[in-house]
Amino acid sequence: MSLTSIPGIEQQHDLLARAGRVLAGGGLGLFNLPDEVNLVIAAGKGSHVTDVAGRDYIDYHLGSGPDLLGHAHPAITEAVTAQLSKGTTYYFLNEHAIRLAERLVEAIPCGEQVHFTGSGTEATFFALRVARAHTGRSKILKFEGAWHGMHDYALWGTVPTEPSDYPRARPDSAGIPAIIGSEVLVAPFNDAERAVELIERHANELAAVIVEPLQRVLKPRPGFLEAVREVTRRHGVVLIFDEVVTGFRIAWGGAQECYGVVPDLATYGKAMAGGFPMACIVGRAAIMSALDGRRHPRHELAWASGTLNGNPVSAVAGLAALNVLAQPGTYEYLHRIGSRLRAGIVESGRRHGLPTLALGEDAVFGIRFIENNDVKSWMDLQAHDRELGLRWGIECLKRGLLVNPNEKFYISLAHTDADVDRTLEICDAAFAAVTS
Repeated sequence: MSLTSIPGIEQQHDLLARAGRVLAGGGLGLFNLPDEVNLVIAAGKGSHVTDVAGRDYIDYHLGSGPDLLGHAHPAITEAVTAQLSKGTTYYFLNEHAIRLAERLVEAIPCGEQVHFTGSGTEATFFALRVARAHTGRSKILKFEGAWHGMHDYALWGTVPTEPSDYPRARPDSAGIPAIIGSEVLVAPFNDAERAVELIERHANELAAVIVEPLQRVLKPRPGFLEAVREVTRRHGVVLIFDEVVTGFRIAWGGAQECYGVVPDLATYGKAMAGGFPMACIVGRAAIMSALDGRRHPRHELAWASGTLNGNPVSAVAGLAALNVLAQPGTYEYLHRIGSRLRAGIVESGRRHGLPTLALGEDAVFGIRFIENNDVKSWMDLQAHDRELGLRWGIECLKRGLLVNPNEKFYISLAHTDADVDRTLEICDAAFAAVTS
């Protein structure tokens, strides 16, 4: 029997079973929805997606963030459609990549030069390589709970359930050589005193400090980023902001604009390319020169090449997305919709007797059930009720919200007040279900 002749729900069950056989882990990555609410998406439009069974969802995951304009935005689909007939990749320079680089340099406070990559993981990995080449040092420092992609230097102290043995941490993934741990220092987020002490102690061997300025759902405390900026500048350590999530989302100039601290390098992705696969490193020309084969012999270069770097299809999507995001009122709208949603969910949860927090920024936040109202570090977050978060997320999914339990809510320009009204109704019903 062909798939088209199977009723929608049976078709979805069939596809999920086939995915379980042919896809490693049954999915596309680290995060899979629980079996009882797992789905196969058929289409997305604006703030909604539809699964193969024909069910509609208000989407608050947005492809894990890239679809800041919503799904299938006309400006992006038109630009991409026009490019497709001209070819999908060239490897050599194309005008769209040059124009996108110019736009990024104009928008990003630390921006003087750009290097395109294929993903956020590549961007953070190569940014660390550039910092090593620039400084001649080898160690890097990251913060406990920070998410910098899937490479071997990133996955130390990312999701521990107990405090790390600072500045050492355990690897998060199997298959990471233990020797790399000697090159990765880890400090608790928002502890300026400890971060400064570690940086000063290891300054002569430290190439870079990499930080998510908004770490997952944790906002930086006043003075924290400033202290890290001052000590890294004083010791010639490259400061890297991982803005893969925050870039063009929490402000036009990203976290650098929002928090008023400018790094040496920054990595961008997700919203930057309008839902297409592209990321980049942006930063000071003096540091980015480590990538410049016109200035250095090949053996002195920081290699960061990739077959699809600067892909013209992704570049035109990025240009179209940035043109929309640059319109007046964009960020006021994102903050208004996100603020209303955050406040409504917290009010609803507390009305049902649950210690509900909406941590983060209005355009990207996480719902956590936790008694502590002063959450500042990854270890503080470990006190949240993960099981309750999972059950509440499942109830939201059952009622038509596409969320990833215990992760983030992403807001898009396509979300409307009507979406928020319906979302708050669903969230309230989900709270009632988990407390009944």
